[in-house]
Amino acid sequence: MHRLRFCAIATVTLVAACSQPAPPQATRPTKPTYDIVAQVRAAGEREKSAIEVAPLRDPGVQGLAQSAQADDRAGKYDDADAKLVQALKLAPEAPELIQDRAENAIRRQDYTAAEKLAKQSFDMGPKSGSLCARNWQTVVEMRLQADDNAGANAARGELAKCHIAGPNRF
Repeated sequence: MHRLRFCAIATVTLVAACSQPAPPQATRPTKPTYDIVAQVRAAGEREKSAIEVAPLRDPGVQGLAQSAQADDRAGKYDDADAKLVQALKLAPEAPELIQDRAENAIRRQDYTAAEKLAKQSFDMGPKSGSLCARNWQTVVEMRLQADDNAGANAARGELAKCHIAGPNRF
């Protein structure tokens, strides 16, 4: 009798354990079907504002930035980010380097960091021109990846403000 009761309890426990839902697992964003970084950079290329800010760059910072670009092209995203961090130590208020880090974060699928860095770059940088367009296109893309269409539309509105038309020349 004692053995039968033990088997019944064991069976009930086993069935109960099997019927419990699996614990939720952290989901990693699915890889998009298009190149997000290409979209971000294309927004910068398309932007033809009348005013464009192009900072003078220290040769050491420029060399690190170029080396980071080479690493990015080679798919060495962690190495590229390390070089950008090093360059930012030499030029801590360089919004274009911060945007480069945002684009690198996209490559590493760290979308939270990418959006944060793009906004930081915007806050520090010019509020017009190609860098501004890259900043806001990054936010648009990150909001789309988060299935936040309202946030993406709001960011598109900010992207449109990056363009400054030149004076009419009659």
